[in-house]
Amino acid sequence: MTFLRAYDTTMSSPPSASPRGLRERKKAMTRQALLDAAARLFEAHGYDNVTVAQIADAANISVKTMFTYFASKEDLAFADEGGLRDQLVYAITNRAANQSTADSAVAMMSELIAESAAEQSPVDALEGFRRGYGDSAALQNRLRRMWQDYEDALVEAIAASTPGLSRLDARLEAMHVAMMVRFLTTPEVQDTVEQAKNPLAALQHALKRAAGHRGARAST
Repeated sequence: MTFLRAYDTTMSSPPSASPRGLRERKKAMTRQALLDAAARLFEAHGYDNVTVAQIADAANISVKTMFTYFASKEDLAFADEGGLRDQLVYAITNRAANQSTADSAVAMMSELIAESAAEQSPVDALEGFRRGYGDSAALQNRLRRMWQDYEDALVEAIAASTPGLSRLDARLEAMHVAMMVRFLTTPEVQDTVEQAKNPLAALQHALKRAAGHRGARAST
């Protein structure tokens, strides 16, 4: 379930300004092959148990070539960490006039969860994320910085799209939306989803429960 990856780029983004040349397309394909290989290995064995040599081999390139794309194994894990963040910012910025920030985030993430479930079961996705990223002590500082970046970007989006809202309230709403995303990666949600007869419905319910009843302010 790709929505759980720190570098998620599943949802649509604005089209490129112009077509890329053959060389650029080949470089993009190699980069994506490295990201896909790293994700598979991290989720299967855990970040700490995977070497850069294994990642390069899985992507059919040399370690030397791999380092021309990514400076470290950690950079591979967080290469596109802003993907989901940018999708949340877009959803909030373009929400309907009567829609709250939390509701716009729920709508976007619910769609993403449903699409991702067609590729991987929620149980496998949550387990893979926790095994690949959440259980690694080496990644905790970077994860904390990533979530802070999410929050800061959401503050700007909420403040800009909600006239009259104070920066203080924008920060509170941003913290709430960021919490909703983080909540889905917790051991408690994983346990709940694993025990559910319908894992997808359980995960969707967890998202809506995280949204709660704060009544985050709608745009005007």
